[in-house]
Amino acid sequence: MPDIVVVGAGQAGAALVAKLRALKFEGSITLLGEEPSPPYQRPPLSKAYLLGTMEEERLWLRNRAFYAEAGIELRLGAPVTAIDRTARTVTVGGERLPYGQMVLTTGSVARRLPEAAGGGLDGVFTVRTLADVDAMRPEFQPGRRLVVIGGGYVGLEAAAVAAKLGLDVTVVEMAPRILQRVAASETADWFRALHTSRGVRIREGVALDRLIGEKRVTGARLADGTELPADFVIAGVGIRPATELAEATGLALDNGIAVDEMGRTSDPAIWSAGDCASFPWKGGRLRLESVQNAIDQAEAVAANMLGAGRPYRPTPWFWSDQFDTKLQIAGLNLGYDRVVTRGPEGGSVSFWYYRGPELLAVDAVNDPRAYMVGKRLIEAGRSPAPDTVADPSTALKSLLA
Repeated sequence: MPDIVVVGAGQAGAALVAKLRALKFEGSITLLGEEPSPPYQRPPLSKAYLLGTMEEERLWLRNRAFYAEAGIELRLGAPVTAIDRTARTVTVGGERLPYGQMVLTTGSVARRLPEAAGGGLDGVFTVRTLADVDAMRPEFQPGRRLVVIGGGYVGLEAAAVAAKLGLDVTVVEMAPRILQRVAASETADWFRALHTSRGVRIREGVALDRLIGEKRVTGARLADGTELPADFVIAGVGIRPATELAEATGLALDNGIAVDEMGRTSDPAIWSAGDCASFPWKGGRLRLESVQNAIDQAEAVAANMLGAGRPYRPTPWFWSDQFDTKLQIAGLNLGYDRVVTRGPEGGSVSFWYYRGPELLAVDAVNDPRAYMVGKRLIEAGRSPAPDTVADPSTALKSLLA
């Protein structure tokens, strides 16, 4: 078997190389990462790590010794600058490495505010890498004023940390409501109430005009003319797939690096997995931005590289932690036309997404039982009647009967 080079040392890259060894691949494996740290978890960056309750080494997916003991060459701190598909070489740190097969697990990068809108001012941060969070952590001092641009999960998680640490926090969302792209209004209403109860101000339906300041940000001017003072700003305006290498080398793109159902790109010697890859799904293409997909797809690609021939079929799930609230999401709510609410019961509630009679997804707030039942139902292709789900006298466990 030819040697394998994996470009991108994030969750997908780490899962893939570990799976190759678990499947008894004996050839050489090289994992290339542009960050200096070994592969680490990203979700805690905007939660426990930013809050200061988790040290960097606890973020690592595996310690450095694992890679050495598994015979995986881990090269960190240098970006890949070129791929030569004809010669089958990859250039990193000025050196050209040969490959027999390559995997692109380049992940995604944070979208930044435009320079014209003040995105280049000092004191403006994104939340994507360890370096991002290390740079902003000294700003989190009680009484300081934070403006968060973007009311998605990352923005709300950062706002929750800041509020817990005693900062004055305002979230600005240009869409009509927070979580507009990812959740129903019922879920958004729950989290809006949670944040406002903890002192976070939320401005919805108003866009950012520009950030104010000469060298360092001092405030944010909104499209309605409002000016918000700010000691620093976090831009939580989404991520985009990191496709620059793939594009430069001529691979097919379609909302990310286009792969077939096995995970192979338009070049038979190159595969892809994780945030950067889009794959066939229900007659179209899907790209998932989640830890679970990065792991599952990477492990599926590893097996297919060794001849398994099994199409990748995702079973999506996600989560978010804000204050003392845990949101667990099973399934994909794409195309829903009805949301059924179960509860609330105490601090727990769940929102069940339907398209016609079909259950698509469940948002479970502090309700792990609803999450697990919903996940099992969706994976089995079963859809309980909406009225049965909404009825508080219906035991959740009975939905699985």
